[in-house]
Amino acid sequence: MKVRSSLKSLKGRHRDCKVVRRKGRVYVINKTDPRFKAKQG
Repeated sequence: MKVRSSLKSLKGRHRDCKVVRRKGRVYVINKTDPRFKAKQG
C-alpha cells in the first residue's frame, strides 16, 4: 500500500478505484485490482 499526500491523482489510474474515509484516514481501494491501494494520513 502506497502512502501519498494526494490521492486524487491515484484515483484516476484505474476505473474501479474508490476514495474511502475510514477512522480519519483516506484510502484508495480497488476490489478488482488490489495493486492500486493507497492511503493518506
